Amino acid sequence: MTDADRHSALRSVEEDIARVEKIPSTPQTESPAYQLAFRDDAFLRRDDMRPVRLQLELLKPETILNEQGIESTVVLFGGARLPEPGGDPWAAKNETQRKNLAINSKYYTEARRFAQRVSQEALKHDCKQYVVVTGGGPGVMEAGNRGAQDAGACSIGLNIVLRQEPVPNEYVTPELCFNFHYFAIRKMHFLMRAKAIAVFPGGFGTMDELFETLTLIQTERMDPVPVLLFGKSFWQRIINFEALAEEGTISPDDVNLFKFVDTAEEGWAEIAKAYGLGA
Repeated sequence: MTDADRHSALRSVEEDIARVEKIPSTPQTESPAYQLAFRDDAFLRRDDMRPVRLQLELLKPETILNEQGIESTVVLFGGARLPEPGGDPWAAKNETQRKNLAINSKYYTEARRFAQRVSQEALKHDCKQYVVVTGGGPGVMEAGNRGAQDAGACSIGLNIVLRQEPVPNEYVTPELCFNFHYFAIRKMHFLMRAKAIAVFPGGFGTMDELFETLTLIQTERMDPVPVLLFGKSFWQRIINFEALAEEGTISPDDVNLFKFVDTAEEGWAEIAKAYGLGA
């Protein structure tokens, strides 16, 4: 569809809405059945309209990202609960958690520094390539969007409606700040343009994102990309990948689908090596 066709279609929709709003109120025009389908929120929220809602959540961000010319991204996954160094470990439920969250706040710093370096590359491509994308929330996500802003680059936030994360972090580029209802569609958008995946310490959500990515690469449903696990000591303590290989539940070669790194420089070096970029 050309821009002229798109504008023509938009005018037609707006004209019809304007006409409907001028129609006199009668029992017929006030009936829910009379509402234009795309303006009928109650209809769109019906269970049997779920396929349409799924399609809309796929199409809206895809359309906007295409219009912005964004071709590739670098994804940052990681814990929403990790505070900025010196910040309040608000998620702590006991002293042990408070202590460990304070220690692990170093990953906020590394995520921010890593996003800065990635975004320096993005600026070389007019923010069309290697654009930082996060889940748009607090913790590591905030650090990623903040690092992009530090570099003067745009960044994407793929938020989802959650009680724990009522608003996006303030560092997401507003025009690239999306909101989702369906986790499945959100996950698709994380990976559809991904040139690399950086995974920082986190909880169930981070584990879910990590293992889904590894499964898609393992099963050849997506092309291999650098998968960087920041914090070797954390990951080796939390997940015994070698034991999975020894038990035969994954191939011995599957432990090569990812690399451990500890610093922003190490992480960027892996991406630079994979794509022939400058250090």
